[in-house]
Amino acid sequence: MERAQFSAMTEGTAQDWQRISAQFVPFAQELPERILKHLKLLDGDFGGFPIDRLQHSLQTATRAQRDGRDDEFVVCALLHDIGDTLGTYNHAEIAAAILKPFVSEQNHWMLQHHGVFQGYYFFHYLGLDRNQRDAFREHKWYAYTEDFCATYDQNSFDPKYDTLPLEAFEPIVRRVLAAPRASLYVAKDS
Repeated sequence: MERAQFSAMTEGTAQDWQRISAQFVPFAQELPERILKHLKLLDGDFGGFPIDRLQHSLQTATRAQRDGRDDEFVVCALLHDIGDTLGTYNHAEIAAAILKPFVSEQNHWMLQHHGVFQGYYFFHYLGLDRNQRDAFREHKWYAYTEDFCATYDQNSFDPKYDTLPLEAFEPIVRRVLAAPRASLYVAKDS
């Protein structure tokens, strides 16, 4: 594979960027596989919960799919805690950042804020304010995020639930992550 010849971007040429662009497309097409591989890192990590983090993610996605949610929502449900391994204190923002190019603004907001909304169910046991989510009460997607946590996330720790395996979701992940909705590098007002 040919590589760019610059040592600083200010020295780059059109030919350099053509070489880089030619390799970007195949790399980008492998994103779903990299994400699925990373999701598997949650397997066996119980963190004190009744089921491991992968089973929780699968159970959340299974509930969403069985409830008739669209593929994008199901992928959000599956990947909502993927940031646990790298962003222990801000896992929700990690998931939101990964999925931002591929999901609606509504689903992105839900992912980004689900951590504080989920806190409603346990923060008070840790000496924290369980109503921290109320800071967002006037936001147009407050109820949507509240429903995600109430209906799919907080109740997906059941060891007896008939959870679908990861393989059942792989085609959906590949479909949703096949191409970004829009370029991230174009200003919103242009």
